[in-house]
Amino acid sequence: MRGLAMLGALLALLGCDRTGELRPGVSTAAEVVEKMGRPAMEWREGADQVWEYPFTPEGSRNYMLTIGPDGVLKTMEQVLTAENFARVAPGMTRDQVRRLLGKPASTMVLELKREEVWDWKETSPFPGTDLRFNVHFDHDGRVTHTSRNEIPKA
Repeated sequence: MRGLAMLGALLALLGCDRTGELRPGVSTAAEVVEKMGRPAMEWREGADQVWEYPFTPEGSRNYMLTIGPDGVLKTMEQVLTAENFARVAPGMTRDQVRRLLGKPASTMVLELKREEVWDWKETSPFPGTDLRFNVHFDHDGRVTHTSRNEIPKA
């Protein structure tokens, strides 16, 4: 069993998305760990646990899987969506943004501007470019604004 969990973790790190093998209402927490590895982050929401599975920095998917108190997968959500990006608002904390979008692809501190910028890769409608959604935090760790930029592929 331990060997399977380690293999699952390795596949998750390599960006192998095995969420299609999981079924809400059927798959157990043990099956999730077997297929996906240990989550990158865990949150407790009431009696439920929410497990984060990021496919960043190269991927444009991050998943939040909700495990009920009975140990069964309740929901599985790909959180890097236009709707979730639109929910990021000034004043939100780093923790709130992380819970909403999952682990960023990268973070950068801009000392002169006194801000920190997190970014996530989006699916770009433009061939030959990567699209990035950016969240800008002030020195207190609160969102000031968001932005997007296109990066030509090498």
